[in-house]
Amino acid sequence: MSLIKKIKASINKSSRNKDWPGLIKAYSNWLPVNQSTPLITLKEGNTPLIRATSLEKLIGKEVKVFLKYDGLNPTGSFKDRGMTMAISKAKEEGSEAVICASTGNTSASAAAYAQRAKMKAFVLIPDGYVAKGKLAQALVYGAEVLSIKGNFDKALEIVQEISEKYPITLVNSVNPYRLQGQKTAAFEIIDELGYAPDQLCIPVGNGGNISAYWMGFNEYYEKGFSTVLPRMMGFQAVGSAPLVFNTKVENPETIATAIRIGNPVNRLKANKAKTESHGLFDSVTDDEIINAYKLIGKEGVFCEPASSASVAGLIKNKEKIKEQSTVVCVLTGNGLKDSDCAINNNEATFHTNLEPQIENITKTMGF
Repeated sequence: MSLIKKIKASINKSSRNKDWPGLIKAYSNWLPVNQSTPLITLKEGNTPLIRATSLEKLIGKEVKVFLKYDGLNPTGSFKDRGMTMAISKAKEEGSEAVICASTGNTSASAAAYAQRAKMKAFVLIPDGYVAKGKLAQALVYGAEVLSIKGNFDKALEIVQEISEKYPITLVNSVNPYRLQGQKTAAFEIIDELGYAPDQLCIPVGNGGNISAYWMGFNEYYEKGFSTVLPRMMGFQAVGSAPLVFNTKVENPETIATAIRIGNPVNRLKANKAKTESHGLFDSVTDDEIINAYKLIGKEGVFCEPASSASVAGLIKNKEKIKEQSTVVCVLTGNGLKDSDCAINNNEATFHTNLEPQIENITKTMGF
């Protein structure tokens, strides 16, 4: 046997990553699919659950804190979980085009999966309120982008009416298949931990994701895959907190563009998740969001501002967390989605206009 063959033979094959098939195949028994459902996938799901030791020290009380980093989905957000289902079912039903309203992440995901399915994608976005990284994705994936004068809530009203009158499939979270796909994140958490967390902290915009997680936790609980149900703790930005204040916000404002929504379409489902889990809704300021954003960065994780609302909410409510609890904070999107926020909000040292001599460089470095 050659040296190369000996080396190959000595490698522990069980340590290699197996080919992840995407969440529809992985959880097909838990999803409304059949043999005639086309599999439109970008291998979404299977995102990491990261132990956050610095946050654990901040919370104290021997609490375990994990970050469910869905920013490592194919288009950089949790939306891919729902979109693989929504587009697959739309394709199965013979649809040739899809439409959505979006603050950015939905448009990127819808465009990518529609392209994969060879379908046309139309996305309505609020003019001037979508991060460039997200807009760039939708454009590169080939969507037809329509920017309107108005906010996300107005855009959603329009696409709902269009989908009712024309032969085009709506893929916002009012589409039930979206939440079916998104519930798999709850499965993954239990599969990895071996149990359900005591609390799930999650950013809330339209209310679909918290509803989907609650669905997933309940389904695993009913089949005996976990013995407890987590307390659902949903957090909104104070300038965009219709669920917290039980109202409609006409002009929502926050640095966290992904949750800048004033009239959540899944309000009833989200409230049901909160009530049934004995959970809570709370608001966090933009300053609290940015502070959490920086703390998450110190864990070596880069998320978009809206994601950090989950951690900001945990910090604000740390006195309500019992000793030795397990908490999972959902990070919904990748930090590269909104790089301007990172450049404008950090504590790093950035030296500019240095003369290119070693002596000058090392002196600046402190040597």
